[in-house]
Amino acid sequence: MKTIALLGATGSIGGSALDVVARHPDRFRIGALTAHAKVDELLTLCARFRPDSAVVADMAALGALRDGLRALGLPTRALAGPQALVDVATDPANDTVIAAIVGAAGVASTLAAARAGKRLLLANKESVVLAGDLLVQAVAEGGATLLPIDSEHNAIFQCLPADGGRGGVRRLLLTASGGPFRGRPRAELAQVTPDQACAHPNWVMGRKISVDSATLMNKGLEVIEAHYLFGVPASRIEVVVHPQSVIHSLVDYVDGSVLAQLGNPDMRTALAYGLAWPERVESGVAPLDLAALGRFDFEAPDLAAFPCLSLAFRALEAGGRAPAILNAANEIAVSAFLQGRLGFLGIPDLIQACLDALPGGPAGDLAQLMDTDAEARRMAQTLIPRMTT
Repeated sequence: MKTIALLGATGSIGGSALDVVARHPDRFRIGALTAHAKVDELLTLCARFRPDSAVVADMAALGALRDGLRALGLPTRALAGPQALVDVATDPANDTVIAAIVGAAGVASTLAAARAGKRLLLANKESVVLAGDLLVQAVAEGGATLLPIDSEHNAIFQCLPADGGRGGVRRLLLTASGGPFRGRPRAELAQVTPDQACAHPNWVMGRKISVDSATLMNKGLEVIEAHYLFGVPASRIEVVVHPQSVIHSLVDYVDGSVLAQLGNPDMRTALAYGLAWPERVESGVAPLDLAALGRFDFEAPDLAAFPCLSLAFRALEAGGRAPAILNAANEIAVSAFLQGRLGFLGIPDLIQACLDALPGGPAGDLAQLMDTDAEARRMAQTLIPRMTT
């Protein structure tokens, strides 16, 4: 029986994870559930899964959480704040941690889980982008088992040699759906709205990650992740647009073989694989009907219309603090776009301006990286009024 701390329970990844867990009560139980501030949703989940602990990152929501648990008659402990996230991620009672908090807010708890030697199901890409070197070091020092949950990295993990080596691997090929604006030239993107950007053709996701998919920044962040997760240089990582989102990624070997992982676009597949690995369990995902699909299409990404992908490669090649600057600027840009304060094309413009203006240099420790993150956010906020796109 695995006991799970689910960090980010009220998001889309959290919902998929809980669906898988509920299918296997003999194998998995929930030890902790966390949310940022959605107390009502968290209480509903607590009533169903009866965790030992429930955490809200927002200290102001602690009272409502405590009162709600008491009203439900649950013995679940109510906790709050960033340190509480770390506490449940390192609690010896929880052997498995699903890191599904969106953004830089999830970095500290993810690193803590790695240092504590947990089975770490990683869906918080910012932990890798912001602090990739530190995460790799924490996993090694803590003896953690790191299982990527992003569909693309999970696919690569499944296609790599079972012994964990990289012998014979020539390239990693990350597939991208192309998002809702695939095929549209840059000139047609100036007036797109947040609702249009969030209308992903294949996946049901939160608004931030949906916008990242629309700009191809999501794929750029995944390129940086792949470098750290699999120890492969940027020159051997490529992106190919595959609009059907059925082939989740591929590994190209020196003998000419290309191994691909296929499946319906549903995060429960990756989560079930991570939870049960090295075994496989039922995920609730429908079997893939290849005859009904009929065809697979592939094309190169349009870097003129979607320059965020190029900016991510630039940051990866620069190394040091550059990925942290990229990630922070992107979070501010996407938030401003969703609030109507920045146009869609202003997102890559703002990120590039921050990369151009802020110094790079070695990454240092987490405190230095968080300082870089904060500095990039301040600069991005300052620059937004000057952006015309």
